[in-house]
Amino acid sequence: MQYAAVTDRLAGLGSDKWALHLAAQERRAAGLSVLNLTIGEPDMPTPPALVDTAVASMRAGRTAYSNGRGEASMLTALADRYSARLGRPIGTERFLCLPGTQTALYLALSALCDPGAEVILADPMYATYEGLIRAPGAVPVPVRLRAEAGFRLQADDVARALSPASRVLLLNTPHNPTGAILTPADLRALGELATAHDLWIISDEVYGDLTHGDAVFTSALADPACQARTIVTASISKSHAAPGFRAGWLCGPAEFCTRALPLSETMLFGAQPFIADMTAAALSAPPDAARAMVVRMARRAQMIHDMLDGVAGLQVHRPQAGMFALVDIRALTPHSQPFALAMLEATGVAVMPGASFGAGLEGWLRVALNASDSDTARACSLIADFARRWPA
Repeated sequence: MQYAAVTDRLAGLGSDKWALHLAAQERRAAGLSVLNLTIGEPDMPTPPALVDTAVASMRAGRTAYSNGRGEASMLTALADRYSARLGRPIGTERFLCLPGTQTALYLALSALCDPGAEVILADPMYATYEGLIRAPGAVPVPVRLRAEAGFRLQADDVARALSPASRVLLLNTPHNPTGAILTPADLRALGELATAHDLWIISDEVYGDLTHGDAVFTSALADPACQARTIVTASISKSHAAPGFRAGWLCGPAEFCTRALPLSETMLFGAQPFIADMTAAALSAPPDAARAMVVRMARRAQMIHDMLDGVAGLQVHRPQAGMFALVDIRALTPHSQPFALAMLEATGVAVMPGASFGAGLEGWLRVALNASDSDTARACSLIADFARRWPA
């Protein structure tokens, strides 16, 4: 039988990236003990007030078809939020509402990239980015992030990766998996480079409300000089502990939104009005859930550092934001996948191998910060013991 070429382009770029997580789930289903520190799930249920808003909206009859751009309640809440954050008016015509950041990124890349267009992005990268780029036939061009630069994408490194086929610069700030935040100076340099080479900027900012301690997040939209070429995406999945509701959006130039709308409507003609009402309520209120989560997650990142840094040559990178810490295992092995699988079998501790996030994180582990303090401490003790015994 014949298949479209997209199925070949995406082969191995879906759930294969999450083989360790799936192995942990299989172990748990078999009744074995698992301490699962693999995925970026919020460490709390969706706030009851948001669930009540969605239920009340459904009971009020907000279950009919929506329009392709988004419900007025959510569009207004987004415009108010971004206008306040950026300090200048951002109108509703600059938004498209979509089911999660993943779909927003898919739409943006599909609307901007012809086959053969090059998308420059950081390495390491979130595990789905390569598939998102390859789906429309574009080509990912990874640029290695350097630990000595704080894992922040540097304009000089990007400049060396440019070619006549370069079309998009894909940013992720705060960054998954490293937790690094691009500074205003970083963004200014990257914006000047994009302007000089007529690149679009797409910035995944889903962790923008999850900064640790005194760290400060700056949106790629902060510089008005770049707003005509910049699209940002986000959702309430992380910030409001609502991953299952699939409520996201993109903010870009009004012309881009107009031209991308038919593609969005081809994918999904309108999201659920009751979810839009819940999202509007979430965006209009203080981010209390995010503020509480980041206190706990920063504390766990510190705990992981205190318990593992220096043990058997391990080194821990603490994040500025987000839901993960990184553990450098290169003193033990350059291969993260076999190490992580062996550790799962020996200890029941599941973490993501760095190889799932690109060549730039091979020899590292990504450890989620969403387990309880006691489970995090127990996992660290087991990881430390396993590292001391490696190779068993």
